[in-house]
Formats: sequence, C-alpha cells, structure tokens
Amino acid sequence: MLRPLPMRAQSKQRRTSLPHHTGRIWRRYVLYWLASRPMAAKRQQTNKLNDLSNREWLRRTKSFWISDAGGEASPEGDAEGLAKLLARFSEWLRQEKGDEAAEALLGQVIGSFTYSQPPPRDDLKSQHPATFPEGDVQKLVELFTKRGEAVLDPFVGTGSALIACARCGRDATGIELTEKWVEIARKRLAREHAQGSLFDDGDSAARIEIVPGDAREKLAALPDDSFDFIVTSPPYWRILRKGGLKVAAERVAKRLPTTYSESDADLGNIGDYEAFLAELEVVWTQCCRVLKPDRYMAVVVCDFRHGRDFCLYHADIAEHVRRAGLRLQGVTILAQDNKNLYPYGIPNAFVSNIHHQYILIFRKDGPKEAARC
Repeated sequence: MLRPLPMRAQSKQRRTSLPHHTGRIWRRYVLYWLASRPMAAKRQQTNKLNDLSNREWLRRTKSFWISDAGGEASPEGDAEGLAKLLARFSEWLRQEKGDEAAEALLGQVIGSFTYSQPPPRDDLKSQHPATFPEGDVQKLVELFTKRGEAVLDPFVGTGSALIACARCGRDATGIELTEKWVEIARKRLAREHAQGSLFDDGDSAARIEIVPGDAREKLAALPDDSFDFIVTSPPYWRILRKGGLKVAAERVAKRLPTTYSESDADLGNIGDYEAFLAELEVVWTQCCRVLKPDRYMAVVVCDFRHGRDFCLYHADIAEHVRRAGLRLQGVTILAQDNKNLYPYGIPNAFVSNIHHQYILIFRKDGPKEAARC
C-alpha cells in the first residue's frame, strides 16, 4: 500500500514552480521509490550516531568533500577526468587570452586544491612505508624552478623527488639516513635511466646526487644559498609503529616494512612529540640557510591520529618552519581520492579517513627584507 507524502513534503511541492506535468511525473517517481524500497531498509539499526547506512557513513569520513554548490555533477571519484578537463581548459585559455590573462584566471580556478594521481607503486618503491608520487613532486619542481636549477630533498626516502627532478632536467640532491632506502633510490634511478624516462638533451642532463647520512649533519656541510628550491615530506614521528586496520591490510599482510628504520638517529623513532618537532626544526633551520633568497620550500605533509587525539601536524610543521626563518606563503590541499576507506569508528563514533595532504609553501626573505636565517 502506498503511503501519502508527509505534510512537509506536500507543502514543499506546492511551493515549487515546476510545470504541472513535470510535478506530476516527479510525484509518481517519489511514490514509486517509497513503494519499492527493500524491506531490509527497515531492519533495526545499530548506528549510535546518525541515521545513515554504514556505507553512507563510511563515504563521509573521507577528509575532503567536494562541494555540491553550483551543479549536480561532482568530480568525486573521477580525479583523472577532472584533471584532463582542467588541462584542456588551461591550454585553450592560453591560446585564446595569452599567458598572463590565463594565469590570472586560472589562479581563481586552480590553485588551493588539486588531485593526486599516483600510478601503482613499483616493487622497489612499495617497500617504503611512506612515499609520495613523482608526478606531484614534478608539478612543484616545474612550478618553482627553471631547467638546470638545483633542488634539495633532505628526507629523500626512495628517491621520488630525485626522479621527478631528473625527468624535467633539474639538478637534485637528496639526503637519506637509512642505507636500505639509499640503495633502493639508486636502483630506481638506474631503472628510470634504462627505461629512457629521464630528461637528457645531450648537454644538460640533470645531475643527481644521493648523500647518505643524517640530514641534521649533512646539511651543515652544504654552502649557504646553494639551492633554488627545497621539496620534501618529513618523517611522521612514531605513528608508523602503531597497528590497526590500514597497517594490517596494506603493510603487514604483504610483509612490507612498517617503519623507516630501527636507528636511534631516525627522527621517526623519537618518543616525545615535542622533542621530535624540535629536532625537525634543526633541519628546517639548515634548509633556510642553504636556500637562496627569494626562493621557495614546499613541505608535503599529512595530519594524523595519536590514540584518541587528532594531531594537526601540518600546523606544527608550519610553526617550526616559521621559527627557523622561512615565511609561509600559502597552502594547497592535495586530495588523495585513490586511497581505501576503513570503517574505524563505525557504528559507534566518527573517525576521519585522512584522504588529503597539505602542501605548505614557504619563502626565504630576499636581501630587501629582514631575513632571519
């Protein structure tokens, strides 16, 4: 038996300005939907927080939402299609209006939000517990440098930043404490070279250097004002040592490492969070010194949970980099819509699935400004 619409819904329908035949079709659709709802929808809910299904709740734990304002179509779940559309629009706009006008307009369309589009991680890169895509790094490198300029990554890991620089003709230096990751970075660079993926016009092939050792010590040996750009993703304190659904599914089950290393010199093994941030600041201070005036540093970082607390790691990084002498210029949200969703708190509590990173953009003051390095 069909039930009549609630009075609120009937009142709302009377207020609409739809043509009569359109309203009639819509009413039939609503009545049909109500009549055809499966009986399973009436089963007793164990959800203690809201009236959503577990599936709907899970989707809303994602740490970024796409606004519904302005249209029915949503790019959520179609990051690649959106990126291609924006690229085509950008090219058309440049041809029609010129570079300067295009930059001015695109700055309002693209800028504070971008999608990460990582390819599947290869067998070497997947061994590291916390990596970032070469494509995302390359976008930053191409934005903040010219071909032939020098880039630094003080926490190079498996070499993503070095590969990104080599692909677009930038010289790069990477520092890495753990010998295992140093060797993997070298193997990945050799593989890229063998596949012909690296930039090389015969005269200006990128010069790539991997420096094994502690960034706090190795940076001190580098000369002042020697790099045009710094890009890095710093260690994530001790959170890689905790267990949970994600670690079990993505690391333990595949017999992959869940920590950076066991070294006492590894910042990721420091027990106290404030002490960890203080040691990171030593690195940021050296980064400020070796970065050329008026040039930029990009830090790609993600917030995290520690027990029952949610740590605003990106905000803590921003404050300690400011103390080290660099000025925050802006933040870009890097949406990671390719990650798995895990029902951490369902059906009892809200726990976010962190599916975005922050790209913190800092700048070193020039000679006309009061540099504090």
